[in-house]
Amino acid sequence: MTNKLAFEALDRTLRDIMVSVSDRNKDLPFSGKVVVLGGDFRQVLPVIPKGSRAEIVMASINSSVLWKYCEVLQLTKNMRLASGLEQSTAQELRSFSDWILQIGEGRCGTLVNDKLFVDIPSDLIIPILENPVEDIDRAILAPTVENVEEINNYIVDILPGEEKNYLSADSICGSDAYFDVDVDWINVEFLNQIRCSGLPNHSLKLKIGVPIILLRNIDPAGGLCNGTRLVMRDLGTNVIGADIVSGSNVGDKVFITRMNLIPSDTVIPFKFQRRQFPVSLSFAMTINKSQGKTLSTVGLFLRRFVFCHGQLYVALSRVRNRNGLKILLYDEGLVDPTRTENVVFKEVFDKI
Repeated sequence: MTNKLAFEALDRTLRDIMVSVSDRNKDLPFSGKVVVLGGDFRQVLPVIPKGSRAEIVMASINSSVLWKYCEVLQLTKNMRLASGLEQSTAQELRSFSDWILQIGEGRCGTLVNDKLFVDIPSDLIIPILENPVEDIDRAILAPTVENVEEINNYIVDILPGEEKNYLSADSICGSDAYFDVDVDWINVEFLNQIRCSGLPNHSLKLKIGVPIILLRNIDPAGGLCNGTRLVMRDLGTNVIGADIVSGSNVGDKVFITRMNLIPSDTVIPFKFQRRQFPVSLSFAMTINKSQGKTLSTVGLFLRRFVFCHGQLYVALSRVRNRNGLKILLYDEGLVDPTRTENVVFKEVFDKI
C-alpha cells in the first residue's frame, strides 16, 4: 500500500548521501544498497483520495522507474492457512487457498455489464433473518439478543462535565483563513460535530472490557501503532489503561493519554485541533484496516459491494482455515443473494 513516491524519495536520499563516498553511487538504484520489499499486488493498492483507477495503478511501486531494477521472488506457500492445518485437511486448505488466489487475480466469477461477480459457497453465507447485525453476531459470537442490549446499555460516557473551547472562532479566523463566512457560524458545537477519518469523536464512549483501536503511532517499539487493537482495563479523565491484543506485544499493559489531534483530511477547509484519546471503539474494523492481520474467525459484513482493487481478497484471506469464515451479503440493490462484486485491476499484474 506504499506509494511509489516514498520509495523514489528514499532512492534519491541514499544517492545524495552516498555520493560523498563515491561519485558512481549517484547512478546506482538506492545507491547500491540492497533493499527488500515485501507485499502482494492482489491486496489493496496505495490509497489515492478520490483517485481514478489509472491514478491508483500508477501510484504502485511496479509503475515506478525503480521497478526495472527489482528482482521479483514469488512465495508459493500460504503460511496463514498452514497454521490451521490441525482444524482442516491438507486438501481442504489447498482448495480454499486456490479459491482465494483466483479471487485475488480475478480468475473466477461471472462478468455482468463489465463487472466481475463471484459466487459465494452456500455454507459460507449467513442467512438474513431480521436484523443483519444481530444475525452476524449470532453466527460469529453466538450471543443472545439480551446480551447485545446489555452491552449497549452499559456503555457510559467517560468524559462528563463542561465542554472546553479548545479552539475558538476568533483564533480560526485570526490565523490562516481559507474562506469568508460569518464568524458566528463557526462555534464549538460545530467543531465538536465534525467526524473525519483518523480523528476520534468529540464524545468518546467507553467502558471496561470493550475493544478499541489506536488511531495514531505513539510508541512503535512498544507496540502502540496506528491500527493496534487493545482492550480497556482502566478509565481516567486524562489517562486510560489497556491491554494490547494484537501484534507482537500481545498482553502488554499500556497507558494512553489525551493529546492534541489535528485532522489530516484535506476536505476540511480550515485548521482545528481536538484534545482527545487517540482511540476508537473496535467491535469491527474496515477491510483496509484488517490488511496484514491473521484471525481465527472472520465475519464479513458486506453492507455494500467492495469498490477498490484487492478488498475482497484481503477480507477473505484473513482466516487460518475455511471454517472460520462467514459472509453476510446485505445490499439493497442485491439481485442474487449468493453473489458479490469483485474489483481487480488486472493491469497491475501485467507489470510484474
